[in-house]
Amino acid sequence: MKAIDFDKYLEAQLKNPEFRKAYDELEDEYQLATQIIRFRIDRNLTQTQLARLVGTSQPAIARLESGNHRNLTLAFLFRVAKALDLRAELRFHPTKATRLRSSLGMRPAQRASAGRRAKSRR
Repeated sequence: MKAIDFDKYLEAQLKNPEFRKAYDELEDEYQLATQIIRFRIDRNLTQTQLARLVGTSQPAIARLESGNHRNLTLAFLFRVAKALDLRAELRFHPTKATRLRSSLGMRPAQRASAGRRAKSRR
């Protein structure tokens, strides 16, 4: 059986636009899973031990760490963070499409000026 260099394989696959789009869409889930695994291991916890601290099952932690967490709730994430002695943060960032749309509309200074005019009319 021939060994496959994963990095070269991934590089070749990423040239396919459909594969690239799907890969990019999973980036946030991958980053979340990677962080949780890293913090769990740093605290010398098994999935089972973390599950007990969170009040859930080991398979639920395994799903979370696999990135397969489509029905994930904020409450669950906050419980995981607390069990790992972390503070969870949720942030929103503009996508490329949002940045493009906003650059075609009013400039930040124009929006600020419009906001000041609206306040002064009150």
